[in-house]
Amino acid sequence: MFHRPAVHPLLRGRLTTAAIALGLLGTLTTSAWAGAREPSPQRRAQTPVTAVRPTAGAATPLSGYAIQSSAKVTDSPAAVSSPGYRATGWYPAGARSTVLAALIADGVYADPFYSTNQQKIPKADFQVPWWYRSDFTVADRTKRTYLDFSGVISAADVYVNGKQIAKAADVNGAYTHHELDVTSLVRSGTNTVAFRIRPNDPNKNLTMGWIDWLQPPPDQNMGIVRDVLVRRGGPVALRDAHVVTKLAVPSLATADLTVKAQARNDTNAPVTTQVSGSIDSRTFATTVSLAAHQTKTVTFGVRLNSPKVWWPAGMGGQPLYGLDLTASVNGAPSDTAHQTFGIRDVQAPLNSDGDRQYRINGRKLLIKGGGWSPDEFLRWDRTYVEDRLKYALDLGLNTIRLEGHIEPDEFFDLADRYGILTLPGWECCDKWEGQVNGDETGEKWTAADYPVAKASMAAEAARLRDHPSVISFLIGSDFAPDARIEKTYLDALKAADWKTPVVAAASDNSSPVSGSSGMKMTGPYDWIPPNYWYAKREGGATGFNSETSAGPDIPTLDTLRRMMTPAELATLWKDPTAKQYHRSPSPVFNTLKLYDNALTGRYGPPTSLTDYVRKAQLAQYENVRAQFEAYERNATDASKPATGVVHWMFNSGWTSLHWQLMDRYLDQGGAYFGVKKANEPLHIQYSYDNRSVVVVNNRNAPASQLTARATLFNTDGTQKYDKKVAGVTVSCGGAHSTALTLPSSVTGLSTTYLVRLTLTDATGKEVSRNVYWLSAKPDTLDWAHTDWYYTPTTSYADLKGLNSMAQVPVSATASTAAGKDGTSTTTVTVHNSGKGKTPSLLTDVHLVDSAGKPVLPVTWSDNEVSLWPGESKTLTVTYRTSELHGSAPRVRVSGWNTPERTFPAA
Repeated sequence: MFHRPAVHPLLRGRLTTAAIALGLLGTLTTSAWAGAREPSPQRRAQTPVTAVRPTAGAATPLSGYAIQSSAKVTDSPAAVSSPGYRATGWYPAGARSTVLAALIADGVYADPFYSTNQQKIPKADFQVPWWYRSDFTVADRTKRTYLDFSGVISAADVYVNGKQIAKAADVNGAYTHHELDVTSLVRSGTNTVAFRIRPNDPNKNLTMGWIDWLQPPPDQNMGIVRDVLVRRGGPVALRDAHVVTKLAVPSLATADLTVKAQARNDTNAPVTTQVSGSIDSRTFATTVSLAAHQTKTVTFGVRLNSPKVWWPAGMGGQPLYGLDLTASVNGAPSDTAHQTFGIRDVQAPLNSDGDRQYRINGRKLLIKGGGWSPDEFLRWDRTYVEDRLKYALDLGLNTIRLEGHIEPDEFFDLADRYGILTLPGWECCDKWEGQVNGDETGEKWTAADYPVAKASMAAEAARLRDHPSVISFLIGSDFAPDARIEKTYLDALKAADWKTPVVAAASDNSSPVSGSSGMKMTGPYDWIPPNYWYAKREGGATGFNSETSAGPDIPTLDTLRRMMTPAELATLWKDPTAKQYHRSPSPVFNTLKLYDNALTGRYGPPTSLTDYVRKAQLAQYENVRAQFEAYERNATDASKPATGVVHWMFNSGWTSLHWQLMDRYLDQGGAYFGVKKANEPLHIQYSYDNRSVVVVNNRNAPASQLTARATLFNTDGTQKYDKKVAGVTVSCGGAHSTALTLPSSVTGLSTTYLVRLTLTDATGKEVSRNVYWLSAKPDTLDWAHTDWYYTPTTSYADLKGLNSMAQVPVSATASTAAGKDGTSTTTVTVHNSGKGKTPSLLTDVHLVDSAGKPVLPVTWSDNEVSLWPGESKTLTVTYRTSELHGSAPRVRVSGWNTPERTFPAA
């Protein structure tokens, strides 16, 4: 995210490390513990014991830790790291856990997502090292044993069975990967590993930080956030197994695979090993002679005819291949390796306008993405991550950008499976860009930082290169690296056989070798009106915008009441100038002033919290819809086309008031359904710049014999204009066709008016409907005074006429059926039963339990629909049955001008 030094003293931070296993550490001083709760007797930590699998090639993750502040541990490191040590008074921590994540789980602190609870956690607790201690058992000492890990934040001294095996100067950086041979130290029975974790400072360490995304955790995520593996094997180890693929494009008829691995002799004597492998029933083998402690690269070539090609979701399937390798010595397995990979081709050249245009398997595509945030405390929850990735597909997005905070392997496994493209890269505004970011935060690099950066890049490249979902690595964010840093990264990438495009920065910058980024980072990050997106300038729909949105996103009333006190909620709607703890620590983004002024200027001043949230959902729907619709419409323009847009952000790591398409609890509001509407596969839309009505086809096949219809209404429902155009055709793959243009003026049309667009197929079936609320008085932008985070609006569109819309009753009938795999589907038919002409605008349906609490996560076929009198719409919602917690389902119906009612849905 781009920040100008004069404005922004407190920036966003994020981290990248050689491999990401989740689990973190913290620090506590003796004095700071006065306000913290000691572990209850029944929850006092017992050091976890992990039974290590004896099989050659086995990699067993440690099951968890006992943790404690070094300020409270007076015993020597040798004692702490020895089997049998009594960790009395220590806290339990998961296998991937920061210090604070463990303390929260143990009930030491109140819910940090509520109110200002997190602010009350003393930072001093985490300014000293913390101990992480775990036991593992080994039954067979004839095999070799290794500790394999990454994800240490920020650095650690490492001990095994009372002996120090690594220093913090070497185990440094969240992404660096480490393999330590502990064969000589391991004994039969119980063994102990202990990490003395150093405090984290994103401005001083190549780790992770948060900058202006959210209020940063007091422990700065110190801990271990990826798995620590205990590896077993024989005399020859197999490492770095991977597959380099070369797909014939555009025919896709063949794929040449190059299999590589390192065979390493870990003994003091020569050895001969047979390395054998298979891919998709194709087998291969070779014999390798290794001198004592020698490593050789083993290479195999495989050609596949008619390969199973991996595609992004919506463009084709997501088949995956598996590589299996075994190194044998004297006929016995010594080590094994398995790697999953996909076959696809990624190109991202610069177009004639200098913008980056991605092609997958020879086909152009518009990148439609969102910026990813992990959990604030870096807690890994596969189900929660999978739910969010399913939401991305539901929204019609095809890409997730990870600016730092590069997630564990499972994240990319899921992205591969669901066909979601990913854009990982280093983060801005802290140590990662300290060498090149001018006056912003982040210390300059010293000589010691370059090897850490190179090791980080090497480890992430090795981890990500075989994932077909990964289509680039961004070696810079707000700034591009200088020549020395770029070479550091590129050398590591080349050594790792990295074949997908390397991008210099997420902003419009260049580096000496990688050249121009082909991306822009022109914002906005705060409120702008919907018509902003149609201008081919700044953040408007041209080129590749790596991070952009209209800033704030007010959650649903259900979520607001879960995250703020009644007094805070009163301030939320009454005082636009108030600092909002749940927005950002940044002085640029710590209030909702710009947003609230626009809400009042366009819709009228809020009269209550409910009215404020009601107007917010309407405003967020229209703005996010316009953002994606503008980029969709301009994607195939001959001049200055749109090539990519990343909504800033996709989600938030905590309970937030900005930068999210859904909230922490996965509830869905106006922003969510606005982008879902904009990205529907076959879509009719209105253009704010020239009043054209356009049909966009994101399907893989052309569409023809379509009929587009545009009808204009006053807010009382009186029809003032109607036009129908038959015979509309539109090509496929993101192409668009202009069906008609609305007149610049219509007799008798009110200042605030409604536009209903419908698209029907040859049988008369409605395949797309889109409703807009517009004004004869447009929003006026002051382009000359554009700042890095927004463009001022000098006068607002007048949408206050919506407040005079008559209340319209909407009834609903609903039923629920149990599905497969523990899911249920509720079918809801909503009906505008009003007697007049007025439509029900943006009618929302929420699935709730018997207590009225939202059932989440859910996937709706459609929602926030607008119904004219007599109209009905049938919607479906799918969810895990367990989320009902035994309750009978109900549906809660409300809307802009629809009184709230709840209906049974069993």
